[in-house]
Amino acid sequence: MGLSGHVMRHVLHSADEATVHKITEHTTAPGVWLKAFVPPETLEPWLAPGWHLAGGAGYLMSAPLPVAPTRAPGPVPEGYRMDTWTRDGVTRALVRTTDGAFAARGQIAVTGHSAVVDQVETDQAHQRRGLGRLVMHGLTEAAAAQGSTAGVLGATPEGRALYETTGWRVLAPLTSALRGPDAH
Repeated sequence: MGLSGHVMRHVLHSADEATVHKITEHTTAPGVWLKAFVPPETLEPWLAPGWHLAGGAGYLMSAPLPVAPTRAPGPVPEGYRMDTWTRDGVTRALVRTTDGAFAARGQIAVTGHSAVVDQVETDQAHQRRGLGRLVMHGLTEAAAAQGSTAGVLGATPEGRALYETTGWRVLAPLTSALRGPDAH
């Protein structure tokens, strides 16, 4: 997954007790995540021993591409630069300060007419400067240019606020569970 504490993810587009129990009962390695589009109170009783809810509240969100944001991003703010590149079907955006320090990032994978946004993050020291909107705009424009007409993503409550200002809407709750110790 490329993230600390994230060895692997199971994402269930339709979760039921039998499927969740089968996956969680047969997965014993720590750092494996399960994500399902159900409320936490539904998922938690389905988990096998050794698993626990993690990551807090989440949301499945979607938007038509190209996105018509409610607040369009401005130019790259002074003191920052953004680079984007595509490799193996994944477009990445990276914002750094002019001296090279990390400020924000994200990625989007095109899968035909749809695209999946992942790992959008703005360093706390660089928040509230429009960098998240800038990254999202760059990613969704790149996916639309590659033929995607719809995007999906999983959002935290903080991320939800950003994504809603960039034209995304909540479709369902998204609950995460983790095998082993908490990833934080």
